[in-house]
Amino acid sequence: MPDRSDFLLDENVTFLNHGSFGACPRVILEEQRRWIERLERQPVLYFRELMFHMRTAREALAGYLGADASNLVYVTNSTYGVNIAAHAFGAMLKPGDEILTTDHEYGACDRAWKQYAISKGAVWNRVSIPMPAPSQADLLELIWSGVNERTRLLFISHITSPTALRMPVEELCKRARQAGIITVIDGSHIPGHIPLDLSTLQADFYTGNCHKWMCTPKGSAFMWASEQYRHVLPPLVVSWGADIPTVGDGAFVDENEFLGTRDHSPFLTLPFALEWMHRSDWHAVQRRCRELTSHTEQQLVNLAGVRSILAEGADPLLQLGTVLLPDDVDVAAMKDWLYDQRGIEVVVHRWNNAPILRFSVHLHTSENDLQRLVASVREYLAAITS
Repeated sequence: MPDRSDFLLDENVTFLNHGSFGACPRVILEEQRRWIERLERQPVLYFRELMFHMRTAREALAGYLGADASNLVYVTNSTYGVNIAAHAFGAMLKPGDEILTTDHEYGACDRAWKQYAISKGAVWNRVSIPMPAPSQADLLELIWSGVNERTRLLFISHITSPTALRMPVEELCKRARQAGIITVIDGSHIPGHIPLDLSTLQADFYTGNCHKWMCTPKGSAFMWASEQYRHVLPPLVVSWGADIPTVGDGAFVDENEFLGTRDHSPFLTLPFALEWMHRSDWHAVQRRCRELTSHTEQQLVNLAGVRSILAEGADPLLQLGTVLLPDDVDVAAMKDWLYDQRGIEVVVHRWNNAPILRFSVHLHTSENDLQRLVASVREYLAAITS
């Protein structure tokens, strides 16, 4: 199994924030470099053959996600994917139509909906999720209680970015399908983290990052649309797209993937990255990381004033651990102290007025890294309360 030495991470930093941007192992960076060099050796030939290589990469990722490759395209990040959805579905909404969401969504995606839908008269209906958060069953009923006769679209994260809560997306998509409500799912933290089968999820639109938990190069993500809605998703950037006669992968793919000159190497690296995950025994990697996450979260909540963000304790599926800090903690000062004085890169922020510490556990994370975090949090909290 690979370890920290297989990554370029700074040896002087205890890196517990994989969830923000990921970390790419050396062998995958070398594969990306091979694609870049291939481009530079003969740029014209490279772009002439690009559509065939992109199709291969798309089919590889589609197989991993349980998707039809014709319903999936590569994008640079999930925020870009959400922007496409907000642009397209926002145009379909009438003034007074409601978008149901929660108050734990990623801020950049909130802004996208404001730009494309709310500014044109759609209503942004945000269900408030308390902290500590309730069980999955209670979360489901709490979110669904926001549905009314004007609800046309549900936008929700599969795992929330600021609070690392796993939402009951599977049942929400099922209920929304039965009620005729469009579902747009932000799966930024899902690929390579928890199981995802798009063929059974019953979502209408799904976008996710590969450069987080799958460890692929930065700028590799995807968006997927159901057969019913892929024809209504025009690109944000109009280029040659479907007018290139040799592409022929369908308007949804051609228009959204062939946007002129840009760096395609993060996408083309995906087949190699999937092979690397398989060779690394990804199920064993995830099992180890989940156990470490749960154990570390329990150690943190045993500290004075620290609470779990979940009423029922750690989520057994996640490699993201989140705890609530004492209410009076200066989160900016604590984050600076952890990094400047202890060399720990970790998320410490305030969300909906709750002070939160979020840590990530991945292949490169050691038990010593996590013990260092627990000891440092204990030391900091003791110092500010003495």
